Amino acid sequence: MKVADAMTGVVQLCTPEDTVRDAAEAMAELDVGLLPVAQGDRLVGMISDRDIAIRAVGNGRGPDTRIGEVMTEDVKYCFDDEELEQVSWNMGDIQVRRLPVLNRQKRLVGIISLGDIARSQAGDATAASLHEISRPGGQHTQGR
Repeated sequence: MKVADAMTGVVQLCTPEDTVRDAAEAMAELDVGLLPVAQGDRLVGMISDRDIAIRAVGNGRGPDTRIGEVMTEDVKYCFDDEELEQVSWNMGDIQVRRLPVLNRQKRLVGIISLGDIARSQAGDATAASLHEISRPGGQHTQGR
């Protein structure tokens, strides 16, 4: 099965010029903790509820802080034509619960989450990914 068959295709975007208040309001409305940041038609970062809490509020920045000042710029992603099982394993390796999905022209076409994977092919790959993602350490560990 391809990533395109399991991903969520409708994605709320924000821009680097939007504020953290805009992002927080969108996250609350959509009940998500992560939004892609696009400039024009290119993915330039991701803003998470953790970015808002740590990089903005934790550093004394207000709600009018621009997303571009606190977003995560090192974006991990996958392609829509990749095999879902391989992407699931990769998510475990890099310890993320969701990835933006790009087409081969590097345009954002969706997001894939562990929930999407679990709904589309419950089994060993999902369990193994969750196990790897949940191990101590990883990209967003508080100890860093």
